[in-house]
Amino acid sequence: MSLANGRHYLAIPGPSVIPDPVLQAMHRPAPNIYTGELVELTHGLVPDLKTIAGTKEHVAMYITNGHGLWEASLTNMISRGDKVLVCLTGNFGHGWADVARRLGANVETIEFGKHAPVDPARLEEALRADKYHKIKAVMTVHVDTATSVRNDVAAMRKAIDAAGHPAVFAVDCIASLGCDRFEMDNWGVDVMIAASQKGLMTPPGMGFVWFSEKARVAGQGNDLRTPYWDWETRAKPVHLYEYFDGTPPTHHLYGLRQAVDMILDEGLENVWERHATLARAYWAAVDTWGQGGNLRFNIAEPEYRSHAVTTLSLGGPDGTRLREWMTEHLGITLGISLGFGEIGSEEAAGYFRIGHMGHINAHMVLGIIGAMETAFTALQIPHGTGASRAAAMVLAERV
Repeated sequence: MSLANGRHYLAIPGPSVIPDPVLQAMHRPAPNIYTGELVELTHGLVPDLKTIAGTKEHVAMYITNGHGLWEASLTNMISRGDKVLVCLTGNFGHGWADVARRLGANVETIEFGKHAPVDPARLEEALRADKYHKIKAVMTVHVDTATSVRNDVAAMRKAIDAAGHPAVFAVDCIASLGCDRFEMDNWGVDVMIAASQKGLMTPPGMGFVWFSEKARVAGQGNDLRTPYWDWETRAKPVHLYEYFDGTPPTHHLYGLRQAVDMILDEGLENVWERHATLARAYWAAVDTWGQGGNLRFNIAEPEYRSHAVTTLSLGGPDGTRLREWMTEHLGITLGISLGFGEIGSEEAAGYFRIGHMGHINAHMVLGIIGAMETAFTALQIPHGTGASRAAAMVLAERV
């Protein structure tokens, strides 16, 4: 007998839980890609994707994952040899910087570690030191999926402006869009990237680059742009195939249309508040458990934690023990450690992540909390008691 039988719950920070209506929208025969329903559906997605990003400017759609979006954004923004400044707060900033380096950019980084957000004062200082404006782009992640830090993007924009620097400001929102508040135009972001498989609640395979007119003009004539990644045609297509430089991702588009409708029907403000409330319920449980054991937040200050993913440390092998036991015995998978020591090392085994993004609600969160408490008890991992009640009190206050 196994208590893991039944529907498995993948509580990892992406791919996130796919809503049944999205799956049902995708369960259909292949459509005509030249006229009719799919053409109109794709045209209709453009303004709605801009609404979710908080912009009135441009968006380009791609058949790709997040790593492809790193390349798409860079090939449109810069030329070989251009200098870019990357603010690092975890694993994925390093990934974007590495792509820039391999494309031939001159990459400068500011390292803020794995436990803290970007310090806008240090960013301003670095830009003031660039007296001849050699830096063409400032890059960062809004939420780093590995560390669960949430950077203050608006404060970074103020730092760039205070330094009087003309660099394009680019932000990776793959882990945050549709979960944490993000306002591209109001926060002065020039380029933003996000993928389909997290807050947008659609299977992996589609990616998006939103860009300002400033970024479009700045990138004209650069020598990295290739036919496939070029955002100009994708942002102003005449025919459906021009959105994707070829055959469109037909069934992803049907699923995305349903997911976007669900977000807009709920309302962006409500989506953001739901994620914030459910995250605080998890945090209340973790605070309680930590009072009687070694469980700790990777990001100590709540104001800098993501509302989409929480990275935690138990120390030693207990993070891995917890994850493996929950998968085997309870039918729940938590996220693995990323960026904390070598894979398989004791440091890495001490960390794990809880994904709480997209199609989630109160009973799903309470179920994970109860399951984790069961695992702590079964594995004799020291922990404080009363976590479920602490989480319930957070949720009850918001109902």
